Amino acid sequence: MTYDVIVVGSGFSAIAVTCNLIELLPASAKIAVVGDDAGFGRGTAYRTELYLHRLNVPAGRMSLLPHHPDDFVDWLKAHERPMQAGDFASRGDYGLYVRDTLARLLRKRDGRCRVDFIKAKAAGCVERYTNTLAFHLGNGDEVAGKNVVLCLGVGNADLPVEPTGVSFSLRSRIVENPWRLSWLRRVAPSDAVCILGSGLTMIDQVLALRAHGHRGKIDVLSRRGLAPLGHARTPPAPLPIEDHTLPATISGVLKILREKSRSVADWRSVMDGLRPVTQALWQRLSNEERARFLRHALPWWNIHRHRVAPDVFAGFEKLVLDGTVRFHAGFLKSLEAEDDMLVAGYRVRAKREIAEIRAGWLVNCTGMERAGISHSPLLKEMSRFQLIVPDPLGLGIQVNAASEVTAPSRISPARLFAVGALTAGQFWEITAVPDIRVQAKAVAEEIVKVRPASDA
Repeated sequence: MTYDVIVVGSGFSAIAVTCNLIELLPASAKIAVVGDDAGFGRGTAYRTELYLHRLNVPAGRMSLLPHHPDDFVDWLKAHERPMQAGDFASRGDYGLYVRDTLARLLRKRDGRCRVDFIKAKAAGCVERYTNTLAFHLGNGDEVAGKNVVLCLGVGNADLPVEPTGVSFSLRSRIVENPWRLSWLRRVAPSDAVCILGSGLTMIDQVLALRAHGHRGKIDVLSRRGLAPLGHARTPPAPLPIEDHTLPATISGVLKILREKSRSVADWRSVMDGLRPVTQALWQRLSNEERARFLRHALPWWNIHRHRVAPDVFAGFEKLVLDGTVRFHAGFLKSLEAEDDMLVAGYRVRAKREIAEIRAGWLVNCTGMERAGISHSPLLKEMSRFQLIVPDPLGLGIQVNAASEVTAPSRISPARLFAVGALTAGQFWEITAVPDIRVQAKAVAEEIVKVRPASDA
C-alpha cells in the first residue's frame, strides 16, 4: 500500500511527528507508523512505573506539541497530579501523557487523516518506479511512501568487555539492560553491586535499588568518575547569550563560559542561557572542532547540561556522602569470576595500576550507544544502497538544516527525513523533548508545505 507519509519508529520522536501530521494533513492523506514496539510512543525511558524515575526537564517545557506549551501541566492537573511548570514529573506519567495525547488526536474522526499503526520491523528499503520509497517489513508485507521520516532511536551500549570464564548462573547477575526492572527483585539487601557508567541512568538505578530494599554498597566505575549535577530548587534566570558573540573554537567557547560563570551567582544561569543557541553554535563549528569537543569536553558538558531533578539529586547525594555509593575513575579491562563473585578489573585513570571491584551484581549503565548506522539492520541496508550516508563524526546520518536526508545517489523524488538522535551530527542537542518536539513540528510542516497539488 502507498502512503503519503511513512513514519519509521515507535518511540517519542515517531509519535511527535505523527501528532503534528494529524493536526496538519487533510482527511484525504494516509500515514503509516511502522514499529515493532507495542507501546507506541512510550519507549524505554517513559515506560518505567517507578515514581523515583523523574524527568530531567521541568514539566512546563515538556508538552508534546510546542504550540500548546501548557498541555502537559494541564494533563497533570486533570489527572490529579497537580504540578507547577517548574516541577519535575515522573517519567511514567509522561509516557501516559504521550499516549493520551496521541489517543485524543486519533479520536477526532471528522476531517482527520487516516493513520495505520503497523506492528512490524522495517527490514529493508528500496526506491520504486512509482516515485516512492518502499519498505520490506519483517512480517512479509511491504509499504511505500511519498514522504518518509526515520525516527529510529538508540539502544543500550554493549558491555565494554566480554565476561571471561563466568558461569551461566553468574552471568545472570550481569545486567546488560537495566531498564528491564525484573532484575531488581533478585538482588538481596546486602549484595554488593557494581555499576558501569556514571550518568543519568546510573542515578536512576541506584535509587531504584534503594526503593526495592537494597542497603548494600554500590561501586560506580566510569572513565572519569563524574556524576550529573542537580537543578537548583529555585532556578536562576538564564543569562542571555548571543551565538554570534561566541568564537567558533571549543577552547574559545570554554574560556568565555568560564568568565561568565565567575560573574554570576549560579553557573546554571550560564548553561541555561547557552541552551537556545547550542544548535546554532554547533553548526558554526568545523568538524575538527566538533571532534575536539567529543574527545575532551563531552563528559563535562553532560554533567552540567543534563542535570537531575533537585529532590532526586538530594537523595542521591546523601548516599554518596555516607559512603553507600563510591566512585572509581578508570577503564574497564576485564570481567571475570572468582569465588561466586564478579570481578571487574580496571586501569585507574591517569595511572598504570590495575585495581579490582568485587561484586555480586554488575549493571551496565554506560548509556545509550550513538545513533550511528551500525546499530540498525535497516540503516545498514539503506547505507549499502546509498540511500543514506553517515555524518563525518559517526553521530548519525547526514541531514540538512530542514532535517532532510542528503544522499547524492538517490534518484527518487520521494522525500526522506530524520528526526531525533539520528540528526545529532547536524544539530547536536537533539535528544531531549524540548528540542525533538520543535524538530518534529518543523518536519511535519515541511512535508505538508510541499505536498503535490494532486495530493492536497
